[in-house]
Amino acid sequence: MEKISSESLNVVEMNINKLKELFPNVVSDGKIDYDLLKSLFAGEIDESNEKYTFSWNGKNNSIKLSQIPSTGTLLPLSDKSIQWDRTKNLYIEGDNLEVLKLLQKTYFNKIKLIYIDPPYNTGHDFVYKDNFVDSIENYKEITGQINRANPDTNGRYHTDWLNMIYPRLILERNLLRDDGIICISIDDHEIANLINVCNLVFGENNKLGIFARVTKKAGKSAENISNNHDYIVMYSKTNCPKLFNFVHVDKDFKYEDEYVETRGKYKLNQTLDYDTLGYVNSLDYPITIDGKTYYAGNVSEDEYLKRKQTNPKDGFRWRWSKELFDFGYKNGFIVIKNYSTYSRIYTKTYLNCTIEENGGGYYIDYQQRTKSLSTLEFIENIYSNDNAKKNQTAILGKSYFEYSKPIELLKKIIRFSCRNDIVLDFFSGTGTTAQAVLEVNKEDNMKNEFILVQLPEICSVDSTAYQDGFRTICDIGEERVRKSSELIYKELLEKYNNAGLLFDDCINPDSLDLGFKVFKLESTNIRPWDGNVKIDEQTLFDFTDTIKEDRTNLDVAYEIMLKYGIFNMPLKEV
Repeated sequence: MEKISSESLNVVEMNINKLKELFPNVVSDGKIDYDLLKSLFAGEIDESNEKYTFSWNGKNNSIKLSQIPSTGTLLPLSDKSIQWDRTKNLYIEGDNLEVLKLLQKTYFNKIKLIYIDPPYNTGHDFVYKDNFVDSIENYKEITGQINRANPDTNGRYHTDWLNMIYPRLILERNLLRDDGIICISIDDHEIANLINVCNLVFGENNKLGIFARVTKKAGKSAENISNNHDYIVMYSKTNCPKLFNFVHVDKDFKYEDEYVETRGKYKLNQTLDYDTLGYVNSLDYPITIDGKTYYAGNVSEDEYLKRKQTNPKDGFRWRWSKELFDFGYKNGFIVIKNYSTYSRIYTKTYLNCTIEENGGGYYIDYQQRTKSLSTLEFIENIYSNDNAKKNQTAILGKSYFEYSKPIELLKKIIRFSCRNDIVLDFFSGTGTTAQAVLEVNKEDNMKNEFILVQLPEICSVDSTAYQDGFRTICDIGEERVRKSSELIYKELLEKYNNAGLLFDDCINPDSLDLGFKVFKLESTNIRPWDGNVKIDEQTLFDFTDTIKEDRTNLDVAYEIMLKYGIFNMPLKEV
């Protein structure tokens, strides 16, 4: 019988095994010969005492903390969930450090996009200290506290924040696919430290960019400088050439021809002739199509011959060479427009292909025409905090959080990175990421999945959220996802019933995954053996039942699936 490990994935053991596979000759008596391993990289190891490094008090302990396997489990809360039997979406209540450890076996190298909005460390954020002795008990203790802040008067102000974020970034990198990216919202308080710690985790070569995001338009008159933006720091797991899935924003691709299935739609780019690029004699040639001859500048044959004789320095000529025109005309890249008194030749620009030159010849390169991302993608007002408040109000009836992120921000990030992929947010707050995934799936007919993790921080008794019946942040986030799901289903169902199958963009709401399973972090379902108790007949009898009294068969089943690495598989009770 195979014994199931009670711990999450042992990252250290996994890395050692990888090292042994790469360099089997450095293994002696089952151990790594470090001196021999160093000798394999002669000249590449910096042995000097003075070298560039980023360090702080607790850095090594943070690394160790990320390597300690978790013995906890995730208990299913089906009564809080929607579409429990069919959904793949997850909402997990718990300390994200422990949850990231528990997700390692199932989601290792499977997440395409991670977005997080961690504490900015403004002096009022909930930044807690992790416990090396018993992480689950430490988690239970901190969730019973309200607004445990990290004041800037604290002598370990930046250190505490770094010790919080570093082990979590180490763990989440394991979950990213090789073509995965992470986007992190941050402001001026910790952006410098965040960049440094991300360089440690991902490597400087994998820093994709730092995006400015508008937070507000107006500023306080009492301040010398109004700080109206924060940042999104973006890194990739590896130097993968295809990280993004861009959608061309040009709306002019509206024409179809016989190539539409392979090339997509096309637009009329511009006329083939020009008079402002400088005259080139070899580009001033006649074009004959179906017995009719065309000259650059839409002139007659006499005017063309006269122009050739005078050989002006400036004048009409074609943009393409004769060879390129022949290739383009033969392969459908030319359109002739006949007007009442004249005709003009235009070139086509297809959405999914272009003409490329290759060693003097030409070929069709089937690649979607796109434009690169700009670090100014998020400076429009739709990405501001004011818009985020409107998003909350539209779903929940009120805005309970001052600094949540707007839905359009997350939708744009998801669209340029995901196509039927998994999105993870382990500082999920109000649940904006989940709503964004559901809306993108609705609008683009996608099958993206989300995993949300949130510490169930207690709402203050005098807060609006508490007065409205919410006891934790998780209560607010789950309600937002629940209401978003209901609203999307209602909108799609109404459209589907009215339109039937007459329209291509009409989606059957039952074909989308609009549900989510709720789990909460807890200690293992297995009763621990206490070696200090007196061993007698009654004690042995008590321990014949190894499952805790308050746990169910479903709880045990999901713990087994979690430890086996099949937590995302469907489960059916027989």
